[in-house]
Amino acid sequence: MKDVRRPLSDWLPITKKELEAHGWDELDIILVSGDAYVDHPSFGPAVIGRIIQSEGFRVGIIPQPNWKDDLRDFKKFGKPKYFFGVTSGCMDSMVNHYTAGKRKRSSDSYTPGGEAGFRPDYATTVYTKILKEIYPDVPVVIGGIEASLRRVTHYDYWSDQLMPSILESSGADILVYGMGEPPLREILSLLKKGVPLSSMKTIPQTAVFQPKSVAIPKNKNWEDVSLNAHEVCLQDKIAYAANFKIVEVESNKIIARRIFQESGDNLLIINPPYKTMTEAEIDRSFDLPYTRLPHPKYLKRGDIPAYEMIKFSINMPRGCFGGCSFCTISAHQGKFIASRSEASIMREVEQVVNDPDFKGYISDLGGLSANMYRMKGIDEGICEKCVSPSCIHPVICSNLDTSHKPLTKLYQKVDQHPKVKKAFVGSGIRYDLLVKDYNKNLNEKEAEEYLEQVVTRHISGRLKVAPEHTADDTLKIMRKPSFKYFHKFKEGYDRIQKKHGLNQPLIPYFISSHPGCKEEDMANLAAETKEMGFQLEQVQDFTPTPMTVATVIYYSGVHPYTLKPTFAPKTKEEKKDQHRFFFWYKPENKQWVKDKLMGAGKPELLARLMGTTANSEREVPKWLQEKRNAKKSSEKPFSRSSRKKKR
Repeated sequence: MKDVRRPLSDWLPITKKELEAHGWDELDIILVSGDAYVDHPSFGPAVIGRIIQSEGFRVGIIPQPNWKDDLRDFKKFGKPKYFFGVTSGCMDSMVNHYTAGKRKRSSDSYTPGGEAGFRPDYATTVYTKILKEIYPDVPVVIGGIEASLRRVTHYDYWSDQLMPSILESSGADILVYGMGEPPLREILSLLKKGVPLSSMKTIPQTAVFQPKSVAIPKNKNWEDVSLNAHEVCLQDKIAYAANFKIVEVESNKIIARRIFQESGDNLLIINPPYKTMTEAEIDRSFDLPYTRLPHPKYLKRGDIPAYEMIKFSINMPRGCFGGCSFCTISAHQGKFIASRSEASIMREVEQVVNDPDFKGYISDLGGLSANMYRMKGIDEGICEKCVSPSCIHPVICSNLDTSHKPLTKLYQKVDQHPKVKKAFVGSGIRYDLLVKDYNKNLNEKEAEEYLEQVVTRHISGRLKVAPEHTADDTLKIMRKPSFKYFHKFKEGYDRIQKKHGLNQPLIPYFISSHPGCKEEDMANLAAETKEMGFQLEQVQDFTPTPMTVATVIYYSGVHPYTLKPTFAPKTKEEKKDQHRFFFWYKPENKQWVKDKLMGAGKPELLARLMGTTANSEREVPKWLQEKRNAKKSSEKPFSRSSRKKKR
């Protein structure tokens, strides 16, 4: 980390000394975060802090407080005038701490030097309980992804149990879910008017927990819907699964209902979300006066890996209309896309290129779903009636504008900046939006221009895409398109590469042990990707995280939309075995794969994967025999792409 000499007052204060540098003797609001303080728009605590500051409040941050000692970190600023804001950081603390196999991770990307051990498990709950013990009369507002995805009864993979709303387990006063800017600004506006936090029970995109004996706050504009009580869910997995469908549908509607859930003698109230942020609103968040640097106190502790990864990147859209069953993006950010203006993006480009360390390369020009920028419903009136959690599954909605033209123009504009040598699309793209056979709305000319722009100007050696699986039954549960469309995309990608004399491989991402996936499906995945010329490296074992369809299936054994039994690999052995098929080519796995496939009576799969069966008579795949014959007759061997055509 570079030593940048700037006044301490350029950062939000994290120590008493820095409070004095701002000319303050007390704070209105104190934020507590599980991450180190990085003053950059990609880090939620910095965004929240800068919004609070922009509204005229005095705000400080307590990053990664020590929860094991005498708790002096929690006390260093004293009592805030209005409330404490608590977040686990940019990740759920349990995902941050543990692998899919529940092994403790040895590093933490949001801590200086990548050191582990600077935040507790279930950080939001731990921090809130400590604050409530020290300052019982000070309200606590919780937010961030951990609070957002645990706002209702949820399955916790790491303790293997159903947990109640995090509002109940933490004792917090208000929960802000999703991208918190609109509800936060409303809270701050009401505080300015003298409204106490305890009276703020009808702010959209917030949740509160109150005794059932207390009157339900009134809002004549909202319809209400009730979930099965927490105690019912503990006794009945089907009831828990049925709850999830309601929560997901309401979270992704433009006009949603307020949700109630009883838990003991109390009632959880989840207010409907705000509409998707407008261009002006999202620009307002990104255009705040960030230093774009980690706090200088970390200089001697080493680089913060998460910051180093994004320091020269530009985040353009939020949200995702894919609705993938294993993903939490839409559950947290919503399915409707919020896009920044071109002017705001170019202002950030200017900040990046003027960084003293910038060498001419923007590492990522995109976001979580890079090529969804500015895509939205053509007729919003149709969107207002929609209850589907995905705009592109099982088919792409005819009301969805999937034009890539605004994105192509933006790439070209960044490309033309005199200080930019290359602007890479490092976050990957949604390939199915670029396949005419799947996307009937596609303007093929615009799509070709976009893909050509990406292939020729924005790839750092290879392009990441995420087909996730090859088996149609599994892909259906994942809410992903058939793998045949990946073949179509690859044909177009290879054609453009050949046209420009390039050799930049596709890097496909896949998931093992996902609900619906059997060992045979993994063997087929290994064989089909091998035949396409891939030797898989980017692979992942499914991790059940709160607020996803796949997690509900994993725990309950049924699909929440049909309530029909659905298979899910659950044991450690099942998950390990599925993952091993990814690496069939490793010497230590080859015999195991042979034994598995022959034991399952699948010699044809073994032939495709290994080029042989376990029979004494060896079988050679047709493409390999053709290659050998060609070599014998002094012909040029088939390329991988030509093998595919021959088959």
